[in-house]
Amino acid sequence: MLDRNELEDLYLPFRPKRRTKAGIAREKGLEPLALYLWNQEATGTALLDFAPSFISPEKGVENVEQALEGARHIIAEMISETAEIRKALRTMLLAQGIVASRKTADAETKDEQGKFQMYYEFQEPAAKIPSHRMLAIRRGETEGVLYFSIELDKEKPISLIKSKILRAPGDWTVQLEMAAEDAWKRLLSLSIESEIRMELKQRSDVEAIQVFRSNIENLLLAPPAGQLAVLAVDPGIRTGCKIAVVDQTGRFLEHAVIYPHQPKNDLLGSAKTLKTLIAKHNVRAIAIGNGTASRETDSLIRTFLRDEGLSSVFSITVNESGASIYSASDIAREEFPDLDLTVRGAISIARRLQDPLAELVKIDPKSIGVGQYQHDVDQHQLADALEKTVESCVNRVGVDLNTASWALLRYVSGVSERVAKNIVTYRDENGTFRSRTQLNKVPGVGPKTFEQAAGFLRIRGGDNPLDSTAVHPESYALVEQIAGSMQVTVPDLIQQPQLLEKFDRKGLQAGTYTLSDILEELKKPGRDPRDKFVAPTFDEGVKEIADLKPGMVLEGMVTNVTKFGAFVDIGVHQDGLVHVSELSSRFIKDPAEAVKAGQIVKVQVMSADAKAKRIALSMKALMGPGQQKAPAPKPAAPSLDDKLAALQGKWKVR
Repeated sequence: MLDRNELEDLYLPFRPKRRTKAGIAREKGLEPLALYLWNQEATGTALLDFAPSFISPEKGVENVEQALEGARHIIAEMISETAEIRKALRTMLLAQGIVASRKTADAETKDEQGKFQMYYEFQEPAAKIPSHRMLAIRRGETEGVLYFSIELDKEKPISLIKSKILRAPGDWTVQLEMAAEDAWKRLLSLSIESEIRMELKQRSDVEAIQVFRSNIENLLLAPPAGQLAVLAVDPGIRTGCKIAVVDQTGRFLEHAVIYPHQPKNDLLGSAKTLKTLIAKHNVRAIAIGNGTASRETDSLIRTFLRDEGLSSVFSITVNESGASIYSASDIAREEFPDLDLTVRGAISIARRLQDPLAELVKIDPKSIGVGQYQHDVDQHQLADALEKTVESCVNRVGVDLNTASWALLRYVSGVSERVAKNIVTYRDENGTFRSRTQLNKVPGVGPKTFEQAAGFLRIRGGDNPLDSTAVHPESYALVEQIAGSMQVTVPDLIQQPQLLEKFDRKGLQAGTYTLSDILEELKKPGRDPRDKFVAPTFDEGVKEIADLKPGMVLEGMVTNVTKFGAFVDIGVHQDGLVHVSELSSRFIKDPAEAVKAGQIVKVQVMSADAKAKRIALSMKALMGPGQQKAPAPKPAAPSLDDKLAALQGKWKVR
């Protein structure tokens, strides 16, 4: 199958051209001379006898040399339009070329923090350069800090061209060799290099998007704290800490502002406000945004809880990336039209603790902050990949039909944004759904939409206990047969999954795969597939980079996994980097083999530079002699590409 470049090569001879040297030579009648050289056939007429016949002062051909020069221009163009030659040159440049970057004259001025310093004088084989370095070089070029090229010994491509066009020795050989050199230098070198630059960009985009997809998937599937009332704190210094309280379903209850930091230092007033809100709303968790003053606020909250003896309330720092984007979005304005942006942001922080998936779907995935040069890759491909990622995660977990926002519902298989809004409107006007079949009364929900969506929607405490499971309504009759064959009721099966150990499959008219899927679901009916929630514990004596010392062992949470390593939040406002070489005592090529976004890990501080805001961490340093690899994440759920089609068909008779 031809790729895009090969198709372009085939079309190239037929593409409309601007006025070229070859075109001018053809106008002068030199094409027969060019074909004489190109065909390399002994015609009985020597070149020095044939070429003079093309001299024509009125056409601008004054002598033999001018005639031969024009013929070479035509041949050079023919070479540049030969698909086989172009493909061979691309293969050579990609396999043997060197990506070489250099700094621009004013690089230091434009790159004050030295982000691109390692690329000021940099070379790496094009065939091996990883995506993150390629994207970094391209970004440096975009910002005017770097320029780069694909370098190759010029004799290699010229020799390749000669090997393709020279078929028989003769007096045309010298002319063809000159044409080959002209074709590479004047017509092909820049063109082929541009194609390789684009191919490297596309290759890097694919890898970067895959890294982003993996990180987003892990973040969306992060363990939820569950249904408990949460008080969220969006930290601030001079402007105060914004507080928002939500109940166990995420419904907004109340907001306030406290000023525990400079210049007011209102510790007593802050403690009074916190105590009142916790008691009034039966708060069980305090979520603190990880922005400015988060560690100071976290320390204050922990001290407050200890002094007040509130051992039943826990506090945790929550990643607030994208909360400001949400607070200014149309979705936030629709949810809370009368609230300030800062309060909306605090509400988002609280809900993220309760259920990361339900809240993060409201935010453009590119704004969540777990990507790798996500703004530099093909935005259409990125948007498409992330849309599929979110949809897969939502369908894997399932959605509560009576509490989900339209922003979450729109990712359910078969449900469009319009239908999602109609579902919420119907729910507001008619009360909670009692059964999945009631969904058919929602405007826009037809048989096809119901068929695709029903298995992913959950109804807790509804009329039919199977509505709280992933069993599709089309298979309810089969579940009833299973219960009947065991002389128990369907509620008995759901409440006592151990009963299925005595089930005999014989006699049931059902597909093997369908029956197996249903039995697997009934063994864990309605269970959330996400891991159990565990909060990381930050060292209270470490609040900023200056507090870090080499050799310190700290606990943190992986916030981002890239191709060169993993970033870990250790509670000092700046994530530390565990380079891929420090993730495991065994060789690993991809950091995703060792860690995943959201994983809690222990790390050792290798170095900390407060001025450059760089922290180097190691997991390998904490491994015992017998340990072969870093603590690996639990086995991943089925891959994203597995497949929405499979998810859509789950629990149906095959």
